[in-house]
Amino acid sequence: MTHIVNTAQSEAWNGYEGEHWAGHADRYDAVNSGINEPLLAAAQVAPGDRVLDIGCGNGQLTRAAARRAASATGVDLSGPMLARARLLAEAEGVHNVSFEQGDAQVFGFAPGSYDVATSRFGIMFFADPVAAFTNIARALGPGGRLAVAVPAMADSEIAGVFAAAAAHLPGFEVGHGFNAFADPAATADLLGAAGFAGVGNELVVTDSIWGADVDDATEFVVGWGPVRYHRLRNDFGTDAEVRAAVAAALAPFAGDGPVRLRAASRVVTATVALP
Repeated sequence: MTHIVNTAQSEAWNGYEGEHWAGHADRYDAVNSGINEPLLAAAQVAPGDRVLDIGCGNGQLTRAAARRAASATGVDLSGPMLARARLLAEAEGVHNVSFEQGDAQVFGFAPGSYDVATSRFGIMFFADPVAAFTNIARALGPGGRLAVAVPAMADSEIAGVFAAAAAHLPGFEVGHGFNAFADPAATADLLGAAGFAGVGNELVVTDSIWGADVDDATEFVVGWGPVRYHRLRNDFGTDAEVRAAVAAALAPFAGDGPVRLRAASRVVTATVALP
């Protein structure tokens, strides 16, 4: 593993959080995969491209990018998720993909070694966002393209489910990272400071599937890292109330099929400025 500066996130993603995501890769992909095509389209991934996928997790987006590019490299802090990513790539026969464990803020990318950088919800928690994006810009070189997605929680129906849980979990709130890049002007300033230009910021709404039915979705939500963390802080003393509140909040989204909620994301695009 390369040098790590984002130690708190590294601990989380190599502990319960990473193990949960790796163990439920299909579940998290069902929640998040709706943004894959809009994100890859925004990145304009083409057959000759070398793609860098930041915060790649279990690697679904990395593999999708590799299928339409010359190669794709996923970088993530999480050992458990990278192990799952490699297994899935092998099982799916995607051989022009590789995965590296490291911190994108300080990873030793060779300058100009990639044509496009992507990220599906993997760039919200940089310890120093300007330093991180400066390093990514260096990996791309002048004219390199960036396309990243971050959750737009205020426009997503899952926010109401989390709010229902929070009523019984003092201190629980969806952190500021989930609202990163919501302000287009602030985003343009941040990326401009890191060497990018032509910043775009589009709200994209997709579907997300949280479970086969309400009971299934409830178990998944209460096991999600931040919710479990606050259940633990409360010694699991309000679990009955949390589960009942989450189930009630999910019930309106259950029909004959799976529990399906509207998910909103910000897709941010930019190009490394020419000298």
